[in-house]
Amino acid sequence: MERPQFLELIRRYFRNHSVVAIVGPRQCGKTTLARMYCKEQLGFTKENYFDLEKSQDIERLENPMLALKPLKQLIVIDEIQRTKDLFPIIRVLVDKPENTQKYLVLGSASTELLRQSSESLAGRIAYLELTPFSLQEVDHQNRLWLRGGFPKSYLAETDQDSSDWREFYIRTFLEQDIPNLGIKILPASLRRFWRMLAHFHGNIFNASEIGRSFGSSDALMRTYLDVLSGALMIRQLQPWHENIGKRQVKSPKIYFRDSGIFHSLLGTHTISELHNHPKVGASWEGFALEEVIRAHSAAHHECYFWSTYSGAEVELLLYQNGMLTGFEFKYQDAPKLSKSMSIALHDLPLKHLYVIYPGDLDYPLSERVTVLGLQNIRKKFRIGT
Repeated sequence: MERPQFLELIRRYFRNHSVVAIVGPRQCGKTTLARMYCKEQLGFTKENYFDLEKSQDIERLENPMLALKPLKQLIVIDEIQRTKDLFPIIRVLVDKPENTQKYLVLGSASTELLRQSSESLAGRIAYLELTPFSLQEVDHQNRLWLRGGFPKSYLAETDQDSSDWREFYIRTFLEQDIPNLGIKILPASLRRFWRMLAHFHGNIFNASEIGRSFGSSDALMRTYLDVLSGALMIRQLQPWHENIGKRQVKSPKIYFRDSGIFHSLLGTHTISELHNHPKVGASWEGFALEEVIRAHSAAHHECYFWSTYSGAEVELLLYQNGMLTGFEFKYQDAPKLSKSMSIALHDLPLKHLYVIYPGDLDYPLSERVTVLGLQNIRKKFRIGT
């Protein structure tokens, strides 16, 4: 499946940078996207492609300066986090006055990868975070909600095939991907923690509560959470603070970034099981929240939630271009204006508040509140135009 919006971002970033990094979780389509871009480049040959999961390519880069210096134009390095000393060498090569090289580097998300590249390639590198499929790219909303957006999960022939793929993905992620990032955590412990997080999906992360259940310290629970967040499996949504005379929540909320992974950890395999699960509302909230964030291309520092101890809240706040827009997510047939929404409109400088729901009819609740079907967000916000 082609992903033209990401291809256009690569083209745009290369106009001003010598290096573009595609960062994202394993199996989200990074390699496929890179190969699509390579097909556009006249004269690109396989000698300019290095896959560091292949022993032959690792040997080719045993002396990276000698291997890379003679190459021209586009050079692709896949799974670059496996070779930690490449970033300084790339910096030297792209800084040469006669340089004609461009580097497209691919890596599984990790704090270490971002730290290394930002230190060595500051001002030379642009980051593209590749996500699994979204509603901008596919037509079947319920299938995407149930299976999640990882290509092999979404495109599987049956729900059972999709479920099987996700189970193997989770196992590989815990047993291979996490250790390959240099993180030393027992797979069984991290899997148990991950399953516990499913019960906190859409809620405030309480390290003390989960630590007591786990039999470990608060600090260790936060470390585990940071590992899953750094691998783009969990979103930590930070609280928004407004200067008002009310006690406001200061701890982050957590969401599974892929609904299919969330459903696998819940043990939910069909849309019927999902509709009858007590977490169906929380599942819809997380799914729709991710779609809205992706639709607005919102960076992490632009995404918040707001909540007071008296019960008022806005589930998602986007702060972009100096304006604050609110989003509520309701798994209902016909959402209505609530007291919490009215309080939020009074206490926060909201440009507008949108209530996102599964239907397809949009309608106003007040001058600054609109009910909006999730399928209609592209048209409403002119996404992709």
